[in-house]
Amino acid sequence: MKKKILATLLAGAMVLSLAACGSTPAASTETPAASTEAPAASTETSVEAPAADAGEKVDLEMWCIATESDSNRHSYEAAIADVTAAHPEVNFTWEAIENQAYKTKIKAAVAADEMPDIFFTWSCAFLGDFVDAGRVYCLDDAYETWKSELPESMMGNSTYGGKHYGVPLTMNIVGLFANMEILKSIGYDAVPGTYEEFIACCDALKAAGIIPFGCAGKETWCVTEYLESVIEKSCGADTLNDIFLGKATWNNDDVASAVDTFQGLVNNGYFDPEGIALSNDEVKANFMAGKYAFYMNGTWNCADFAGNAEFGPKVQVAEFPVINADKATLGQLIGGPSDTLAVAASSKNAELAATFTFELGREICHYGYLDGCGLPAWTPYYEAAGINPLTQAVAEICANAKAYVLFGDTAMNADSANTYLSYVDQVYGCAIDGAGFVAGLTNDIG
Repeated sequence: MKKKILATLLAGAMVLSLAACGSTPAASTETPAASTEAPAASTETSVEAPAADAGEKVDLEMWCIATESDSNRHSYEAAIADVTAAHPEVNFTWEAIENQAYKTKIKAAVAADEMPDIFFTWSCAFLGDFVDAGRVYCLDDAYETWKSELPESMMGNSTYGGKHYGVPLTMNIVGLFANMEILKSIGYDAVPGTYEEFIACCDALKAAGIIPFGCAGKETWCVTEYLESVIEKSCGADTLNDIFLGKATWNNDDVASAVDTFQGLVNNGYFDPEGIALSNDEVKANFMAGKYAFYMNGTWNCADFAGNAEFGPKVQVAEFPVINADKATLGQLIGGPSDTLAVAASSKNAELAATFTFELGREICHYGYLDGCGLPAWTPYYEAAGINPLTQAVAEICANAKAYVLFGDTAMNADSANTYLSYVDQVYGCAIDGAGFVAGLTNDIG
């Protein structure tokens, strides 16, 4: 059964890879500008391989987002231990930076051509901008060794002009996580399946003095996890995907209506009002502490939720319900293969770094899947017994997927993504409505 789910998942990801990003993203006319804003504190770890029998060691450096609080931290640590042990000729160092600060840091490094040998990136246009700038090493030669374990379908989101530039890790979707202990306290034995039932549930939660949703306004990508799901389940995956890829304009009445729907949830008091000033770590901790009934975020959270002895038995994951059945269906999901490792074209040891990156990507996928941090982009070479129930539930959701739309700030190029996120901020802060959202983005992006 697990093999069947995996095969279906890979087939669904093929649709995403071919449809969501395409083989060549829109060309970027500028290298991303360096930022003067100092990034947040990072975690730096040095893992030195055993001494080689002869010759001088080669230094390789990596940047990523697997900080101490990140769900993927263990998968990186375990993978690095395995791969460095197999490469005594390499002295490997790595630095982990918080998600939002990392985006600033890596864009500034690309602009200055001062990149580490290996770097974490999101696929599609985010990586595509760096490829267009000539900053990324082509992995075609190295990929030949791994083609039997890493399907071409999973490489689509990091393929540009027919050439491969990234090593995918795990894949994730946006999940609707629910605290079932809270829901049962107001008479619900399951996550509501229709939008009308869902709204009734939120009203019942409010009446009981319980906040339905927590959302980290301090990190705008967290707001998009909610907003993009609402738009997709109102307008349909094809509409949202075409807009993100620049194939259609933002001037869309259905999008404006969907934004109003989302803002209505905010205005109805379904969201924690303190959330606008909170980080994702703070909101996630509040959800686990029982402050909110629902938390919409990436399914990489399955590992932390399921691994918590007290909270794990309380939580379930579901798909956000359909709002407009004339244009959207269940099985239309936000997410897909995105987390990627790449090699800098400026690396003095790019060929070795490429080999090291594929080995590292394979093992991060291995440990990440076993930990429950996502579904595998690589074909598993191991028994996957003991996968936590939340990750198994995500696999079942993905097995029934009809379409994926990659996260907006990843699917769009850097300039468009920054503009988009600024308007998302205004929507969450109720500074503009749906009409203002689409009018502003139509004017600023198209």
